[in-house]
Amino acid sequence: MRADAVIVSCEHASACVPDRYRRVFRANASTGLLASHRAYDIGAEAVAVSLSDALSCPLFVGSVTRLLIDLNRSPRHRAVFSEYARRLTADERHELLARYYLPFRARVHRAIRDRIARGRRVIHLSVHSFTPRLSGVRRDTDIGLLYDPARPGEAAFAASWQARLQQAGSLGRVRRNYPYRGVSDGHTTALRKVFDANRYVGIELELNQLFFRSEQRRTTQMLVDALVATMPREQGPKRGI
Repeated sequence: MRADAVIVSCEHASACVPDRYRRVFRANASTGLLASHRAYDIGAEAVAVSLSDALSCPLFVGSVTRLLIDLNRSPRHRAVFSEYARRLTADERHELLARYYLPFRARVHRAIRDRIARGRRVIHLSVHSFTPRLSGVRRDTDIGLLYDPARPGEAAFAASWQARLQQAGSLGRVRRNYPYRGVSDGHTTALRKVFDANRYVGIELELNQLFFRSEQRRTTQMLVDALVATMPREQGPKRGI
């Protein structure tokens, strides 16, 4: 059997606001909004880049803040445009879809389709991070593995990765389908509707932002080393972070 093909995406990598849309954030310029977890997934891009390097696999990175358009939401989802983006005109929101959302989704789709066409099973790692407290409630995990329990390949992959990470013991608590449900609206959820369960394994990797509070470069190295060493696969990755 041919080895699995891995691809990495990071939908919430950026807090960038192109100049043409900056006016909707002017009233919040002094609040730190665009440096907060609301604007992007803190630390996720660094991990995604390092994972891609370590696994020698394609990387797809979002280039604008999710406060303009959320690349991890379906086009008709109520949260695809934030309260700030809804201040834009209908034409500007359409432009966001055409310029940023649709090309990003199309590139990921094409990469998966092409590898499946060559007889490979695709492991898609969608890298995210989460704030350790939300609405005053502490998130009780360090790493979350989100998947669809109805897809046996994803369930087995997530269970195996969790067990290996827990056995390694260096990254804290690992939970499945926490702090979100793996079947909630998202990029991997949309792709499951297109690709067969035997050929596509979509895993959202959720990392607690406490990992990135200090000495990010060393923490990222530690995270990626452990994730790569424990990730279930049929062929070892090319190392060299």
